[in-house]
Amino acid sequence: MVWKSIISFLKKLLFRKKNVKLGFYGSTNVGKTTLANRMAVDLVGDAVGSVSPVPHETRAVISKEQVELRTGGYSLVMNILDMPGIAVKVDYRDFMEYGLGKKEAQTRAKEATRGIVEAIKYLEDVDAALVVVDSTEDPYNQINITLLGNLEAKNIPFVIVANKIDLPGANTKRVREVFPHYPVVEVSAATGENMENLYDELAIHLL
Repeated sequence: MVWKSIISFLKKLLFRKKNVKLGFYGSTNVGKTTLANRMAVDLVGDAVGSVSPVPHETRAVISKEQVELRTGGYSLVMNILDMPGIAVKVDYRDFMEYGLGKKEAQTRAKEATRGIVEAIKYLEDVDAALVVVDSTEDPYNQINITLLGNLEAKNIPFVIVANKIDLPGANTKRVREVFPHYPVVEVSAATGENMENLYDELAIHLL
């Protein structure tokens, strides 16, 4: 059932473009890279990028190209685009709280700011998106509202992924209540819990 849903989603998108571009969007440290890694490992056995508790570990768009699924006589290809975390502001002093020196923190802040601009520009180029939110945090914030508004305005299909359901304090009901008109899937990208539900939802809502 899981693989049939993935095939349905990717095959139909593939008819529109040679390589399906799937963007992973959200605030910092919500688990975008962990989710991208989970999907890439499932499909090709190779991760996308590194993860860290320090905000803005991903400071440039990381593309995992030629993620190919071969089954049932089909060969489907997509590009996974792991986006830098979106933030309202980037303050180098926040990085110093994680043990970074001032110079390193300032460099990271500049790179993070450039990454945010790059991620937003990529909204012109993606075919579909996963909007990842941390289900232990309040999902009603400026970043999520702005992201969803932009995706709707550009007619980009998307699914909201309520991540980190394995953690204490996860509240997926709150995510659904805040976004009642959008598809929401609750998963743990870290443990792989409910990933098959996400694949099913992609097939249903993003086509």
